Amino acid sequence: MSGLVVTLKRICSERDGRLGLAFTLAILVFALVGPLVSPDPNAINIKARFAQPGLTHLLGTDNLGRDLMARTSVGTRYALTLAVMIVVISSIIGSLIGIVAGIAGAWIDRAVMAVFDIVNAFPPLILAFALIALYGKGSATFVLLVTVVFIPQFGRMARARAQTLRNLSFIEAERMLAVHPVTIVVRHYLPNVAGPIIVLASMNLPVVIAFEASLSFLGFGVQPPKSSLGTLIKDGFMSINQSWWPTVAAALVLAIATLGATLLGEALRRVIDPKTASVS
Repeated sequence: MSGLVVTLKRICSERDGRLGLAFTLAILVFALVGPLVSPDPNAINIKARFAQPGLTHLLGTDNLGRDLMARTSVGTRYALTLAVMIVVISSIIGSLIGIVAGIAGAWIDRAVMAVFDIVNAFPPLILAFALIALYGKGSATFVLLVTVVFIPQFGRMARARAQTLRNLSFIEAERMLAVHPVTIVVRHYLPNVAGPIIVLASMNLPVVIAFEASLSFLGFGVQPPKSSLGTLIKDGFMSINQSWWPTVAAALVLAIATLGATLLGEALRRVIDPKTASVS
């Protein structure tokens, strides 16, 4: 707990860290509190379509008269939930695979690296279209897609760290004492890998949020009647001649979310990574 407090203090000591933390907290509050103070995001009111922002509808309404604040808030919460879920799953799987490859070496290491190279050879959008053709549109396909894309990143980092630790004296001593390999991994490898993995995870969050929005904008992500930032921008863009606020509202939230996560991730990297911190 004290380590977390120290980390937060060091983040807040930087301007970018303060901005990133403020933007991230604002987006979290908006995603959590928005649905509680706004009407049903799917409630249609044709008489109120394209209503301008006001006291009744703080961000206005869309082409079906649905409250934009409620829909944007729900879409933000959905994007954040997906992003955190994907980053956590891919970091856990990638870290375990990378540690095993780094410890085992030989043909296991070569096989794992070959699989990582194959995955990285496919552009994410091409891989997305292939998975959508196989499994159809929807959240499950998106989670599978982005998890597969990000596993090699976490795996390579964990592998490099494991290879560095493998030949250190305290690891050798544990092996000579016939300590179980799983115990060695839990006791030494995971704590040493956790820092860089957390930094990489925080920097991948805005990438996942933006990628989800882009797929939804193209019609391959979240499907109606659910709302996401990408679908809100798309729907607003299609009627931008009649009202500009649907597009601006969703795009502004997306920009703040990605900017806040990026700044916070960069600040966290400088705090946790000693090499970067010493350079800056």
